[in-house]
Amino acid sequence: MSVRKAVMAMYRVCWIIFFAMVILSLVTRPPFPYWLTWVPAAVAIALALAAGRRARSAATNPRPAVEIDPPVAGRWVALNSPADKVPSHGTHGYGQTYAIDIVAEPEPEPEPQPELKAEAQPGAKPDVGVGAGKGGGVLGGLSRPKFRYLWPVVRRNRHFPAFGAPLLAVADGTVVHASHGRRDHLSRNSGPALIYLMLIEASVRDVLGPGGIVGNHLVLDLGDGTYAMYAHLRRGSLQVRVGEEVRAGQMLAECGNSGNSTEPHVHFQLMDDPDLDVAVGIPFTWRGIGLPANGEAFTAGDAAGRRLVPDSGATQGF
Repeated sequence: MSVRKAVMAMYRVCWIIFFAMVILSLVTRPPFPYWLTWVPAAVAIALALAAGRRARSAATNPRPAVEIDPPVAGRWVALNSPADKVPSHGTHGYGQTYAIDIVAEPEPEPEPQPELKAEAQPGAKPDVGVGAGKGGGVLGGLSRPKFRYLWPVVRRNRHFPAFGAPLLAVADGTVVHASHGRRDHLSRNSGPALIYLMLIEASVRDVLGPGGIVGNHLVLDLGDGTYAMYAHLRRGSLQVRVGEEVRAGQMLAECGNSGNSTEPHVHFQLMDDPDLDVAVGIPFTWRGIGLPANGEAFTAGDAAGRRLVPDSGATQGF
């Protein structure tokens, strides 16, 4: 076990001790002074800072950006982009220094002309299957639900156009990690749900380790010490297995909502190690697109063959 790996293990143990002491203080009179409760938390923070020292140093003198293909097809919008700030997610942990989140934002379907409305047959259904809309690799005409302050508190994953979208290999490589057993939870894109995620769920997931944060994920070895990681995969959607060699553009899995996620989206990053506990982020740029900034829409590839997918597993555990 490397020193950094051991430090991250101690970091999680400290948080577990802290939470145990807090619970003990709430249910009974603890046999220790109150201030002692905060010692494990302080140690955990110090360990996290120590573990991130190499990543912070690398960020001050970054290596040249690696040019790769985009991991999706269709129209998407960037969030938490390293084009705006580094580290993009507010932390160097888990190799996220240059990570990016993208959400599907298909072009809205044009309103039918009045004369066409009159010709519609009774009982006819809108075309939401293959080739519908201009969304590319996502469902045409299905708009992304907006954030709500109160209601609805949660939504099913089928309401989000990113859910089930194909994820593509960004370059030729070898699969070194692949997991898809974690469930796709309901969205957290409302005020109450976001508060729950930030104050409770995210902390618990962090203690559980990288898998609790990134959920179902896949790591590709691209060669030259560069690894690509796709997070929040849809449960049961893997199309490849560990050790398999893949080609650029090959479908690997589907976008999901597992792990520390507010809604179905793609979290993508390059890093220098397949182990998220020790990985340091690597800058990248997408061929033909560049690096989209926060809120910037882009269209990638050809989405021919996109299909409507059922929302299986979206409510499991609830």
